Amino acid sequence: MVFWIAIFAMVCWGIAPIFAKIGLDNLDPLPGLIIRTFISSFLVLGFIGFRGLVGYDKILDQIVDVPIKTWFLIAIEALLATLVGDLAYYAAIKKGNVSVVTVIMSSSPLVTMLVSTVFLGEELTISKIMGAMLVIAGIMFIM
Repeated sequence: MVFWIAIFAMVCWGIAPIFAKIGLDNLDPLPGLIIRTFISSFLVLGFIGFRGLVGYDKILDQIVDVPIKTWFLIAIEALLATLVGDLAYYAAIKKGNVSVVTVIMSSSPLVTMLVSTVFLGEELTISKIMGAMLVIAGIMFIM
């Protein structure tokens, strides 16, 4: 089941940049990001409301009970990924070839692998290193 959910996410993330590129044709990246974030927030709030109607009304209680440290860590993630990262992504999509930009953006797990090794002590194996080298080689081929 997880495999198919991941495949679905991959397809969504693969199609979405095409709409972003077309949508940003006559729009600067920042207003585009604001519109996208507003729509996403509206949809998430609607989803919370829908789940509340079908018996999952504890979501807001769970959010209120989240510790400050967790709020802080998620805020940093939001700043890096949703604000700064997405704004850079939109600027790159607007100015560059969407097929090149998305491959480079999709290489973010390389950064995650290195940072998780340094800060979380995760194991860096030969297979991970070889996989990273293949990803880097793939990026070089499309450039």
